[in-house]
Amino acid sequence: MGAMTAVTFPPLLSGVQAPRGADPFAKAVSMAAMGCDAGTLVWEAGDAGLRAALVFAPEVSLAKSMAMVFAVGSGLADALGALGPPELAVQYRWPGELRVNGARCGRLRADAGPPSDGVPAWLVVGVEIAFALDGAAPPGARPDATALLEEGCGEITPQGLLESWARHALVWINRWEEEGMRPLHRDWTGRLTGVGGPVVAFGREGVFMGMDEDGGMLLRRGEGAVETIPLAVMLEGRGP
Repeated sequence: MGAMTAVTFPPLLSGVQAPRGADPFAKAVSMAAMGCDAGTLVWEAGDAGLRAALVFAPEVSLAKSMAMVFAVGSGLADALGALGPPELAVQYRWPGELRVNGARCGRLRADAGPPSDGVPAWLVVGVEIAFALDGAAPPGARPDATALLEEGCGEITPQGLLESWARHALVWINRWEEEGMRPLHRDWTGRLTGVGGPVVAFGREGVFMGMDEDGGMLLRRGEGAVETIPLAVMLEGRGP
């Protein structure tokens, strides 16, 4: 990959390039905890893949704020749809495993600050997507893993995907502010894999029945009632 030109983001976002080899998600969490502005986007892009994280300043409860995971994820799926080949299938395995043409290709991450009156001090949502498979792994070692170059996406560049994702994510964030969770819920319902089948999620086994209104997993355990696993279980660090 040649030298990258200056990365351009929508006006509401402020890009910060992470040092080479640093984890943009960890840096974004650190910056959020120190009080950086909402809309700070920390990123790192290279031949192997793209990693980026966006800082939010929530104004609603943690359960409602977690909608930003879906906004970020739908933005990434739309960006891949816009830049990739027409037959590219982009799906998610709840809560945030990105799957391209049926195989694992990346993930969404999230963490939140301590709550005040039920509203988290900050929220960080990250994306990671592989452009090339790890050459150190022997062939066939990870049959369920793929990368964009393996799926006919050689025309997509990390910088191009980063910029497109930022734009599409912002569209979804604005749509959530205007219309609420319903459009995101509908988009994700169409992208989820495994609905109606057996699943093991965060130590619980059952049948994946879909999502509740906030994006939590509806899990039927045995012959019993349906249990809800909130999306906040994916939070790293402090957790819910």
